[in-house]
Amino acid sequence: MVISVPRIVVAAPSSGSGKTTVATGLMAAFTERGLRVSPHKVGPDYIDPGYHALATGRPGRNLDAYLCGPDLVGPLFAHGAQGSQLAVIEGVMGLFDGASGQGELASTAQVAKLLRAPVVLVVDASSQARSVAALVHGFASWDPEVRIGGVILNKVGSERHEDLLRAALDESGVPVLGVVRRAPEVVAPSRHLGLVPVAERRASAVASVTGMGALVSQGCDLDSLLALARSAPALDVDLWHPLGAPPPDPRSSNAGEADLGSAGSSGARGADFGSAGSSNAGGAESAPVVAVAGGAAFSFLYAEHTELLTGAGAEVVVFDPLRDEGLPEGTRGLVIGGGFPEVYAGELAANEPLRKVIGELARSGAPVAAECAGLLYLARSLDGSPMCGVLDADARMSERLTLGYRDAVAVSDSVLAPAGTRMRGHEFHRTVIEPGAGAAPAWGVRAPERRVEGFVQRGVHASYLHTHWAAEPGVARRFVERCAGS
Repeated sequence: MVISVPRIVVAAPSSGSGKTTVATGLMAAFTERGLRVSPHKVGPDYIDPGYHALATGRPGRNLDAYLCGPDLVGPLFAHGAQGSQLAVIEGVMGLFDGASGQGELASTAQVAKLLRAPVVLVVDASSQARSVAALVHGFASWDPEVRIGGVILNKVGSERHEDLLRAALDESGVPVLGVVRRAPEVVAPSRHLGLVPVAERRASAVASVTGMGALVSQGCDLDSLLALARSAPALDVDLWHPLGAPPPDPRSSNAGEADLGSAGSSGARGADFGSAGSSNAGGAESAPVVAVAGGAAFSFLYAEHTELLTGAGAEVVVFDPLRDEGLPEGTRGLVIGGGFPEVYAGELAANEPLRKVIGELARSGAPVAAECAGLLYLARSLDGSPMCGVLDADARMSERLTLGYRDAVAVSDSVLAPAGTRMRGHEFHRTVIEPGAGAAPAWGVRAPERRVEGFVQRGVHASYLHTHWAAEPGVARRFVERCAGS
């Protein structure tokens, strides 16, 4: 189908330039103006989309050409942008940085080209004057297929500093679309794996996002930025749908100009998990209940996961392991995504009733899918605090950061995939787990070294790898089928 959603990509020469502040601020500013803004993030990051969702009232969605493949970037974008009047796509790292050693794959530049979207370059100008023009010229001329439509100068110190920067950029031919002054008070707090997630600081996060919106509104030319977004040409893509094919559309094929329907839900549940709801696409009365962990400790889950589960016929119900002492009534399967259980180990340990219920569910053979934080929660202990004891393994914090994309193959049949299934994943953690006996490995990983990883035990699939189920929709279908049969 042909869609004409106005769109811009917010990129930078490097990490730390202020992409998240500017992108989130733009989302908040345009939403305040009354536009329906669709938020997107290049790459595997879970945290920034939480701030995007808070700014827009729509689920934050990822566009990852490595995890899902380049061919799915457009369809997933079209799905997420349904019903929007503007899409803002925050980049990852530097504009041309992607999967290590694989050219432009998974870079912001690649996604911009796939979406035919103009790029706004956010430049940290705090220690620059005339050199900023050389920097911008280099980025604007490096790849002729990437259209840099303007620059936003960030961390500008004074009016005099601004004048010097503008004078230099007059020679570059790239317009200055905004000047953002230094304002450390509006930046979200960080810790060992990046920004503190919205789910852990919702009240103060609202203030941060409001501050970002005000900062950007004050310093940026929103009319020119919107005009740039509207200059993006029409995009001819297939619309991704969690059922595998979009439902019949009685409207014209150009419906994407303003209204492609309603994508996901807004509000707290929508902001955290996309359109997880209590109904299933098939309308079956006996839809198996799939409990999905949420709350402050488990806030990492791609919106499409719950949509795929619902599309496969499940009733998805979110629960909070920090507060709920039991699983949702009728639970037949359990999904525990990523997050920060190490921050809440004491509180998770103190919720002994829930740990017991989860242990009983896992030992019954019911399907359980756990990624990263979920893996730690299913272990016997985390930094000495008792966890669910499903796995004969102990976890602890480490000084070493494990980070990177992974090519993986399933080495054991599981509730997610038969042996031999190939998937791509991403690791991002500062913990290690010391396994005991009694479980088969989940994945064989090829790089950076050959190894096996994770656990398959009865109905449990637990692993450090974060995967994007849209890349292999059979994962959700297989999981729900096992839930229905358990």
